[in-house]
Amino acid sequence: MVQHDPYASRTGGAEAIHPRLDPVVYGGPQPGQAHALNQDQLASFERDGYLILPDLCADMLDPIRRELASLKQRMAGDEDLYTEPDSDEPRTLFRVHAWSSLLDRLMRDPRLLQPVEQILGSSATLMQSRINIKPAFRGKSFPWHSDFETWHVEDGMERMRAVTAWIMLTDNHACNGPLYVIPGSHKHYVSCAGKTGRENYRTSLKRQNLGVPRHETMRSLLQDRPIRAIEGGAGTLVLHDCNLLHGSPDNISADPRSILMFVYNSAENPIVAPFGGLPPRPDYLCDREAAPLQPLPQPLQPQELAA
Repeated sequence: MVQHDPYASRTGGAEAIHPRLDPVVYGGPQPGQAHALNQDQLASFERDGYLILPDLCADMLDPIRRELASLKQRMAGDEDLYTEPDSDEPRTLFRVHAWSSLLDRLMRDPRLLQPVEQILGSSATLMQSRINIKPAFRGKSFPWHSDFETWHVEDGMERMRAVTAWIMLTDNHACNGPLYVIPGSHKHYVSCAGKTGRENYRTSLKRQNLGVPRHETMRSLLQDRPIRAIEGGAGTLVLHDCNLLHGSPDNISADPRSILMFVYNSAENPIVAPFGGLPPRPDYLCDREAAPLQPLPQPLQPQELAA
């Protein structure tokens, strides 16, 4: 007997907007915990689907930037590194925690992990890590999409119980291709049109076409919702819900833009067979064997990151 999929998408039928069936925030306030979100922050995340925490990781920037420069060299030519659609410039570096002991420690920093586990209401696993890069003048756009839609169809994430935590490694401003979001859109699910072909990820990670809501759908979603640019200084930490609709424009400025992203999934939200019926994507996109993370006892110090 085939079980009903409440988040079916890309089944060859018409595109549709459905209500979200899962909670947004699974946990609650944790008084006395140094890095926990307060009630107002949790309410803001529940309402908008994202939360901006300025300067939270500013002390980490120099060692992370040095590591990024090294990773570009060491990962050149590897499958984990994707280039821009029209050039050989790096666009996304995947599985960076496996390439870097520094980033493997950073993903366990309680400044990131404690708020994430608070939202998830459980321990977390690391499903994916990546660094997105937009070089000055040449960094290309990402269309509107929900991460969960792809993770559900192509990876087998069952429920909306995942959070992406990301650090701005450069200033993110209106002209250098920042992330744009639609606050509140995470409370709706877009079942997209089309059907997914085998190894769709090989092209979609350079230029995404499937899992992208159509213009008519976006007009409906934008009728009573604004578009917000997530802007901030380098070192800002952002948390966003897995189903938040987001995208980003080309970088038309002289300022490069880069962000480090950790995708945390609830340890109670198993990764099963992809709901699109195709073989799973590679583990650099979805770590199906990830174990629950153990947070570091204290936040990392700059001298540790430089080690």
